[in-house]
Amino acid sequence: MMARENIERSMATRMTVIPIGVIHSPYKSLSECPRQTSKSEVIAEVEVFEQYAEGLKDIEGFSHLIILYWLHRSHGYSLLVRTPWDTELHGLFATRSPNRPNPIGISIVKLIERKGTVLRIKGIDAIDGTPLIDIKPSIPEFNEDEEVKRIGWLTERLKIKR
Repeated sequence: MMARENIERSMATRMTVIPIGVIHSPYKSLSECPRQTSKSEVIAEVEVFEQYAEGLKDIEGFSHLIILYWLHRSHGYSLLVRTPWDTELHGLFATRSPNRPNPIGISIVKLIERKGTVLRIKGIDAIDGTPLIDIKPSIPEFNEDEEVKRIGWLTERLKIKR
């Protein structure tokens, strides 16, 4: 127990997240955001701040990117939540709820084009003005050692054959 408390205390005083840009989307409120970004055809833009522009070198060679962002309109959380797919309560970490202890959003998006420090993308569920915290290339061979085989409590809800 003592080790965990030391880690929590140490991390709380040393963790800093700095926005590297901003996400521009047509979504002005949480209720406008799609529930599954892979189903969205909406084009949005990721603007990377000028001091990080050099970090975009060679990004055009990737068809998909992992976008990490700060859910700045998320307030509070519950460790048990209901989702749109079920009336049962589930543990927060077994859901994709935006209300989390660390409100970090993640989307795998399709890169349409790069224009300077602006990336035109498809498939994000962030509201306009969301702080961008990181970009990584999506590389399927690195992301999974094997095909996803289990999706927990969602198996019956989504009627996916596994």
